[in-house]
Amino acid sequence: MPFIGQQPTTGAFLELDSLTASATADYTLQLNGANYYPESVNNLLVSINGVIQGSNTLSLSGSTLTVGATLSASDVIDFVRVFGNVGTISTPTDGSVTANKIASGAVTSAKIADGTIVNADINASAGIAGSKLGTGAVLQMPFTQYVDTTQVSVSANTNTTINVLTVNITPKSTSSIIRLDAHIFHEWSNYDAPNESAWFFYRDATKLAHAASGNRLTGISSSALSYYGTDATSTPETVYYSYFDSPSSTSQITYKVGVINHFSCTLNINRTNNDSDSTQLERGISFISATEIGG
Repeated sequence: MPFIGQQPTTGAFLELDSLTASATADYTLQLNGANYYPESVNNLLVSINGVIQGSNTLSLSGSTLTVGATLSASDVIDFVRVFGNVGTISTPTDGSVTANKIASGAVTSAKIADGTIVNADINASAGIAGSKLGTGAVLQMPFTQYVDTTQVSVSANTNTTINVLTVNITPKSTSSIIRLDAHIFHEWSNYDAPNESAWFFYRDATKLAHAASGNRLTGISSSALSYYGTDATSTPETVYYSYFDSPSSTSQITYKVGVINHFSCTLNINRTNNDSDSTQLERGISFISATEIGG
């Protein structure tokens, strides 16, 4: 039987296989020879002897339809039709769901699968693109944590790179802010050197520090002087400082720790100047990190 008017285009609009009435009230519903399981009698249209049956006269158990009374071979089951499944919504065509179809606030953290990560690795194929997270989002944070010990020769009034404290980052957006953090556990070989130090960062070959100002040494911070200011043997200094950089780039950037000092001396990293085995001679850990913040 054809539809009157426009044929429906969504839902399960089916006519099931013909049924032959017999001396029973129970009939197995099938579609193309296979048992069919409607969700309820409320989405069935059944005609017997030319009369549409009310759903209150029918019952359903799996694929078995029970009509209101025992029929006979002289009765005719005209058709059994399925008009959609209860509560079922048709699958949208790919690309057909627009932003306007999604209610404001509908996408919540509960709807994001556990384990979904920010696509922080430039080579990663999964995860949420950092550009989608917006202003203020932390997109990635590569770091270098240096746990060994080393000594660096520092010439007077000369910018010096601390090569063991280097980190690479490839920003995801030209509008991102890169927050740089460094902690250096160290001791200068000259006891006056902490007072005359200026620490900074390099972005590739560019010094990130206070602007040049005459003959003054410029940087971001200086070594924290130990309580025993005249010691240059066994009492370490530390420095922790940060800087907010706007590189406006999506190419790989190399950041390094840099320092300048008024004196020519040796900078001991993660150790004291005298590094013999003693409980009075400390060792520590240093690091540099670069945190990309969505801009």
